[in-house]
Amino acid sequence: MNILALSTAEPGCSLAVFHQSQLVYEAFWQSRLTHSRRLLSMITAVVPDRAGFALSQMDGFVAARGPGSFTGLRIGISTVMGLAFATSRPAAGASSLDGIGFRFAHAGVPVCAMIDARRSQVYCAVYHFDNGQLVHKSPEKVCAPEQAISLARSPDALFAGSGARAYQDLILEHTRGHACLAHPDMDHISAAAMARPAVFSSDFFVSSENILTPTYIRYGS
Repeated sequence: MNILALSTAEPGCSLAVFHQSQLVYEAFWQSRLTHSRRLLSMITAVVPDRAGFALSQMDGFVAARGPGSFTGLRIGISTVMGLAFATSRPAAGASSLDGIGFRFAHAGVPVCAMIDARRSQVYCAVYHFDNGQLVHKSPEKVCAPEQAISLARSPDALFAGSGARAYQDLILEHTRGHACLAHPDMDHISAAAMARPAVFSSDFFVSSENILTPTYIRYGS
């Protein structure tokens, strides 16, 4: 399948294109321009030149549905819905946190994906993998960073994402320096990682779990 995946859940934007289950292009950019001012022009310019085929040849589109920035999510979702409508192809949503967690699918320790939610809170989920395959994912929630750290239930866990970067000193304090922190270059949401379920699941675009609607997690959920 040819799939275009997009994340605008945070200030940085990630774009990935797959051809027959192979990643053929991935880009990440961050600038002072809003997503709405450059997103569509970037897509239409990049896809034929870098991916080697046109948007009309896509089999499906995936957008980050959240959690994340209210405005950013709506821009990305609206863009993908427009592309899907124009090409008569399906569109689906994927978790923004998956775009962090799945980057570390071969980690031998729990992976705590954290997105900075501001106001001393983070969006988070904990992932457990075995030989690159997801074994368990905790429910996504928004909470204080201290609670997110405790959800990992392991002092040797790997913490990644903008939330982990924002509260790295707190993480090291609570784990007595045992926690592993992802390199800053690996903290952004990866559209390629986020789209992994869509690439390898034949029913991704017809599953009711992947409806393309924004997911806004409330505090205490």
